[in-house]
Amino acid sequence: MQHNNPYFNEVIEAHVLIQQWLAGHAPQAVCEQLLSRFSPRYSMVGIAGKALDYAGLTQFFRSSGGAKSGLEIEVFALHIISEWPNGAVVSYQEKQAQPGNPATLRHSTAVFERTAEGRIVWQHLHETAAG
Repeated sequence: MQHNNPYFNEVIEAHVLIQQWLAGHAPQAVCEQLLSRFSPRYSMVGIAGKALDYAGLTQFFRSSGGAKSGLEIEVFALHIISEWPNGAVVSYQEKQAQPGNPATLRHSTAVFERTAEGRIVWQHLHETAAG
């Protein structure tokens, strides 16, 4: 699904890669492509409240290829909270479903930066579990 907003497209495209990588449907190159979407200054607070930096994210993805067989991710309700010439803050909801497990829903807020080369990179992500 393509949107007119490049930040929305980044959220969707990154989650397609995350799903492919974690579900085990992708070669190693997908992991590297996925990691290239994040700033070296990346930070995150996950749904369990644990903070993660770029090194932790890299370790997580490199060790988790195929760890969630059958994983399906749906991203929806994307909204721009704030936008400026070199970045934006986007909120969205994410549903993850895996066979044999209850689906999870989270509210996420992401901060994006547009690099000098025009690439959009993830700067920060905060996830909150939804009821």
